[in-house]
Amino acid sequence: MKNVLIIEDDKEISDLLEIHLKDLECSVTKTFDGITGLKFAQSGAFDFIVLDVLLPNIDGLEILREIRKAGISIPILMLTSRSEEIDKVLGLELGADDYLTKPFSLREFIARVKALFRRVDTLNPSKEKEKNITAGNLVIDVAGKRVIVEGKKIDLTPKEFELLYLLASNPGKVFSRERLLNKIWGYQYGGYEHTVNSHINRLRNKIEKNISDPQYIITNWGAGYRFNEQII
Repeated sequence: MKNVLIIEDDKEISDLLEIHLKDLECSVTKTFDGITGLKFAQSGAFDFIVLDVLLPNIDGLEILREIRKAGISIPILMLTSRSEEIDKVLGLELGADDYLTKPFSLREFIARVKALFRRVDTLNPSKEKEKNITAGNLVIDVAGKRVIVEGKKIDLTPKEFELLYLLASNPGKVFSRERLLNKIWGYQYGGYEHTVNSHINRLRNKIEKNISDPQYIITNWGAGYRFNEQII
């Protein structure tokens, strides 16, 4: 059973989401303001967060920013009544895992939730399949979803971890920006390839000793990115 936190100030929407999440055998906690929502989110007691953008006291984007700044890798689905591209792009850049614009159908909501659950489960392999990935001074702890570089734990967002894990699991294989976007974020974000670039740049800043001469994530100009097969 997954513990889900809903931070949404519209009680009617919150109640509807709770009903459908419970149908997925989730345990649901609801809160209706930003300050309380942030405290709950920082508690570490939840597996998944549904987060509205427009909230009293603290807006959802600020909550998202604080969660990721603290190194908390809870999957987050953003909700908003806004339709401007800037909100969607900013949410993805800050580390949101998915995004729905109101009004949305409950069927689509459930489909997005199930897709995120599947991604999370993919990154939680069974005991028989657990195997760390070691490349030079970098270690990816697959079971613990941790990355260690030169003995130091590196805080990654869920998307950064997914990107690194996907590339490192396929050393030498070149992934186009479009393919990475589809595999990590999903088909609905076609056209947002710059989001991949931003996440790759942040990953390099965190794991590379010299970002102008990366050792782990290599750019194949005009083709995409690959993990350096020579250090696996």
